[in-house]
Amino acid sequence: MTANLYTAKQIRELDRIAIEEQGIDGFELMKKAALFTFHTLVKRWPKCKNIHVFCGSGNNAGDGYILASIAIKRGFNVNLHYLSNPEKLKNDALLAYNFCQKLNVSCQPFTSDTTPTLLTDKKSADKPFVIIDALLGTGLHSEVTGQYKQAIELCNESKAPTLSIDIPSGLSANTGNPLGTAVQACCTATFIGLKQGMFTGSGRNYCGEIFYDDLGITDDVFKKVPVNCKKLSINSCLKRIQPREINAHKGLYGHVLLIGGDHGYGGAILMAAEAAARMGAGLVSVATQKEHVSAMLTRQPEVMVRAIVSEAQLLPLIESANILIVGPGLGQSDWSQQMLHCALKSKKAVVLDADALTLLSKNSNWLTHSNLILTPHPGEASRLLSVPKSSIQEDRFKTVQSMQKKWGGSVLLKGSGSLISHNDGPIKLCPYGNPGMATGGMGDVLSGILGGLIAQGLSKEDALELAVCLHAKAADIAVQKSGQRGLLATDLIEIARLLLNNKLNSRF
Repeated sequence: MTANLYTAKQIRELDRIAIEEQGIDGFELMKKAALFTFHTLVKRWPKCKNIHVFCGSGNNAGDGYILASIAIKRGFNVNLHYLSNPEKLKNDALLAYNFCQKLNVSCQPFTSDTTPTLLTDKKSADKPFVIIDALLGTGLHSEVTGQYKQAIELCNESKAPTLSIDIPSGLSANTGNPLGTAVQACCTATFIGLKQGMFTGSGRNYCGEIFYDDLGITDDVFKKVPVNCKKLSINSCLKRIQPREINAHKGLYGHVLLIGGDHGYGGAILMAAEAAARMGAGLVSVATQKEHVSAMLTRQPEVMVRAIVSEAQLLPLIESANILIVGPGLGQSDWSQQMLHCALKSKKAVVLDADALTLLSKNSNWLTHSNLILTPHPGEASRLLSVPKSSIQEDRFKTVQSMQKKWGGSVLLKGSGSLISHNDGPIKLCPYGNPGMATGGMGDVLSGILGGLIAQGLSKEDALELAVCLHAKAADIAVQKSGQRGLLATDLIEIARLLLNNKLNSRF
């Protein structure tokens, strides 16, 4: 699957170039899209012979009309429900309707009174069917209302599975948020270019399994449209790790210093330290409160642990390290503030997570350099940008770019479809991860993985992209083995280590 992700505007430009500049017939593209969707239907539900197709207006409806025609030819029972008068369709969509009419496809207007009956009567119950969503395409920018809202709600209320054409109707191709309401698809057949909103935030929840085809559009077309987002691949990221020399020693692989673990919060800094060590850092040190020292040495004796109470004690540790991780279990106390302020004054590369981000949002004047990586979840992002938490998820792409512009360095916006923004270039999106990761300590382990990779010489940018992929892919592998419920952050560490050492197939 392609790595490039596009906005709705960029998709329209790809379509225009293909038709106007490359001479590709628009109706032929529509037929290819419909045929690919039909093949997706057969692949996903091989025993199904009954479909209900919901068509709106425009090219998305045209895809639906042609798919209905293909299905009729292949012996399917087809019911087509239209929400826009077919005679008012234009251009390729009108040709698609006429094509459909020649095959005597059963087309009827959608009504809130009769259409639900067709989906729930006894005959339908005896003949399992799939709903085909061809209501609204990528051009939607306003809230769904009227009959379209009713039709979407009907699809969602039905016990039948839904296959969406190009994008679930009602879902924003740009942000991945539903515009009032959206089809909850079991799978989505999408084409030409992948839409960025399908892979982050709510988008992943609405799209289901995604099937993609470029419809034969050549690379020359894609090269003419710059992208602002790219999907990461763990296999590509792993190629950034070089084999170790036979005469290697610990001094070649860096020194990570983790700062955190205020009173009562020792677990977070311990998990981060263990992750950093397991990623291959030459040395790992922890600056924490005295009460956590014995527990850390018992759990991970390879880590050097120091009880630190003042800047004077912390400075020598900072000087000997080449990457600082500040935040796991840091707290908000006077001690916490002193530790963070000291770390930021050093101008060394710093990974900021958890409590460090909250403190930074209250003390922005402490930041005197941009040699840092910020790793906020949506709540921390709202504090860093001084905006309501709800606005963070409204447009995650805009959010991560705004944070990078305000704070500098590299920024990771965590969540479903985590996003990364560096100083320049396209946003990077992590396509891995699952709901089992919604548990305490996940961010701490990620910080440790990241610090361990930077210590070994990877650039901050490369290390961040690899760390996010390792972390999320390890979670996917873990849930395949034992399920989502009860997944612990520490379960990921050994799996991530195996992935890093190419001892586990990343396609698992």
